[in-house]
Amino acid sequence: MIDHISVGVSELERSARFYEATLATLGLIRLVTRPATVGFGKAYPEFWINLRAGMPRVPPESGVHICLRAKTTADVDAFHAAALAAGGASDGAPGIRPHDRVRYYAAFIVDPDGNRIEAVTFPAD
Repeated sequence: MIDHISVGVSELERSARFYEATLATLGLIRLVTRPATVGFGKAYPEFWINLRAGMPRVPPESGVHICLRAKTTADVDAFHAAALAAGGASDGAPGIRPHDRVRYYAAFIVDPDGNRIEAVTFPAD
């Protein structure tokens, strides 16, 4: 249903380094670099960061977050660890999240601009 997504960032190169490290754990690499945007993906850019000079930090109460699919729980763990090592913050450590209809394993991070990103997988056991 969704072809691609983008988030605003206040410093393009800082954010590009952050997302290169973090998204690599999910198999996404930098595919496109332009003066004010960078696209990451597997075969084509699915996740974009766009420079918004002077952008204030995204407030936690915005309620917006983006969830990316991981293949395994180990990938979710790696996503979380890479984000923290690259200057992000935890918004929820990796773990099982029981839900009304489905059991899933996820981790939540906040990038240097306050964008909230989740990695999720659905383990069989």
